[in-house]
Amino acid sequence: MCVSRCSAGPGPRAHSELHGPSMGRRWFEVGAPRGAGWQGGLMSKAGPGAASTSAAAESWAGCHRLQDSLFSSDSGFNNYRGILNWCVVMLILSNARLFLENLIKYGILVDPIQVVSLFLKDPYSWPALCLVIVANVFAVAAFQVEKRLAVGALTEQAGLLLHVLNLATILCFPAAVALLLESITPVGSVLALMVYTILFLKLFSYRDVNLWCRERRARAKAKAAGWALASLPPSLPPADLYYFLFAPTLCYELNFPRSPRIRKRFLLRRLLEMLFLTQLQVGLIQQWMVPTIQNSMKPFKDMDYSRIIERLLKLAVPNHLIWLIFFYWFFHSCMNAVAELMQFGDREFYRDWWNSESVTYFWQNWNIPVHKWCLRHFYKPMLRRGSSKWVARTGVFFASAFFHEYLVSIPLHMFRLWAFTGMMAQIPLAWIVSRFFQGNYGNAAVWLTLIIGQPVAVLMYVHDYYVLHYEAPVVGA
Repeated sequence: MCVSRCSAGPGPRAHSELHGPSMGRRWFEVGAPRGAGWQGGLMSKAGPGAASTSAAAESWAGCHRLQDSLFSSDSGFNNYRGILNWCVVMLILSNARLFLENLIKYGILVDPIQVVSLFLKDPYSWPALCLVIVANVFAVAAFQVEKRLAVGALTEQAGLLLHVLNLATILCFPAAVALLLESITPVGSVLALMVYTILFLKLFSYRDVNLWCRERRARAKAKAAGWALASLPPSLPPADLYYFLFAPTLCYELNFPRSPRIRKRFLLRRLLEMLFLTQLQVGLIQQWMVPTIQNSMKPFKDMDYSRIIERLLKLAVPNHLIWLIFFYWFFHSCMNAVAELMQFGDREFYRDWWNSESVTYFWQNWNIPVHKWCLRHFYKPMLRRGSSKWVARTGVFFASAFFHEYLVSIPLHMFRLWAFTGMMAQIPLAWIVSRFFQGNYGNAAVWLTLIIGQPVAVLMYVHDYYVLHYEAPVVGA
């Protein structure tokens, strides 16, 4: 034992002898613990070798350095994957609780038969489907006008007049049928009006592109150049128009990019997604949204603002979840399935709108077909005619607001302009978000408008529709 203490060095021993047992205890705590292992620990420190010297040096070395906490912005730490996983787990658990609460309170409300009744009042009357079939008349009319313009049988002024009449009829005819025909349901009206709106945008683009090709050919003739003469075929085939009408795009071209083959596995996955997500959306609407909306009518009627806010927040979660599912279902599953069947090569139907740090970025990236159409046939032509960017941007939002109101007010047979106001409110909202919010705060502001804004419009329309159609009129009012 004496040899072991002496080999450990004179410093700790002298320190122990001078200051008593309590200070000596600090010395042997550097080595092994007390007891049977204490002597072994001292013997190991006394043994020769570089490893024992290194261990002793590490024991006496400092354990602190200049550094920031991980949550500080100066730390440079950015791996928060565990927190993200925690958020996902909490989201699943909270929604699972809401789902169980809904089942306990209301039971199972999913009814496929009720879904069929939303489209048909009479099983022997299919007005919405008939409207969709009649849409071929307007497509053929536009084709005949362009065919005669291509060979010079019509002047450009006469062709423009015919196109304007055809496009105006495309918007007015289904609206009149939806307003006057009692056998058509609101859901059937929405689907029919959506088909006619898409047809309007496609034929507008069809007319513009063919006009640009004729102008290019005229300039080429004047310059005796042959390159642009091939840009417009001598005769327009009807199959070319119908391929464009069914293709997942709103912008017409003479030659679309084509994929080399149809990928059967890819197509099957998209079809299965369409089937599953359709059932999921219907189930969520019937089981979750409808009871919440029904329970929101009394607070709206009584103008109980605290209850209105509570119902609004309660509706925001299922509404936003259904909207996200609809986005994936339509822009990814449906449009990719159609594109795969038609071997349409351009699959950029959306961009990373979920990273939007401004309202403008969101509207430019969440619906690429509409954005391309607005940019090509509305925004840039206005700039070429001398309009400022602000006026052109306002015009785009005005057109979008018109079509939103067109698709909602006419099927519901009431004109409250909530959808129109909501779209036009995006202009000052875009300025506020870009002015006062940047980076992650801007992204959070965009998400907040998406989560809260849509339920407000839904509740306003449902409340007005309920009051108009189901509330008994007051006697003597």
